[in-house]
Amino acid sequence: MLNLIRHGAPSDRPALLIAHGLFGSARNWGVIARRLSDTREVVAVDMRNHGGSFHDAAHGYPEMAADLARVIEAEGSPMDVLGHSMGGKAAMVLALSRPDLVRKLLVLDIAPVAYGHSQMKQIEAMRRVDLGTVASRAEAEAQMGAETGIAPFLLQSLDLGERRWRLNLDALEAAMGDVVGFPEVAGRFEGPALFLSGEESSYVLPEHRERIRALFPAARFVRVKGAGHWLHADRPRETEGAVRAFLDA
Repeated sequence: MLNLIRHGAPSDRPALLIAHGLFGSARNWGVIARRLSDTREVVAVDMRNHGGSFHDAAHGYPEMAADLARVIEAEGSPMDVLGHSMGGKAAMVLALSRPDLVRKLLVLDIAPVAYGHSQMKQIEAMRRVDLGTVASRAEAEAQMGAETGIAPFLLQSLDLGERRWRLNLDALEAAMGDVVGFPEVAGRFEGPALFLSGEESSYVLPEHRERIRALFPAARFVRVKGAGHWLHADRPRETEGAVRAFLDA
């Protein structure tokens, strides 16, 4: 099963499950998860091929959604589910295929559509790091030559002690087409759904709303001012506030 990081304790409110995005981990959500855990238990997961979770050659959304389903089934009752980017697509597939497990759905800065871009350049940057000799994150960053701003995020997944990436780069590279795509899933999720996007992001566009409403007829749309794709990092307080308001409604 997926590696879990728990925050808070069970309460009379449904627990919240958080699924991170590509190249991330449960730790990326630590600050917001701790704040939200003042009234409910929050369970953040490392997705397959990320963080402390298992590595597997398969990295499609049906498999990721099944991983989340197993976590919820082990918890013993339906949960509110929040997913960002890749985690948001996995959460959507979970809600469409197993609506009995999802109470409220929160999708952060992603739509149920295929995108034309790829994240291969990030994998290429990580592969440039000489794991046999690198002695510091600063040295690794210099070797990566990644675009400004993204390298520190990627380097959170570098284990210097064991000289390895906590990411399964081979599996992520092989599955990149699936990651930027979205599978055909039968059914609809009739429950409450919030699509929370960064005001400065282009991942959720007006033309995506018809597709979203076809699958999630109760969908609401909110944009976080001054935030890009990583809205939880750009505007953590505002993101937390929007998530809390939706969960408490």
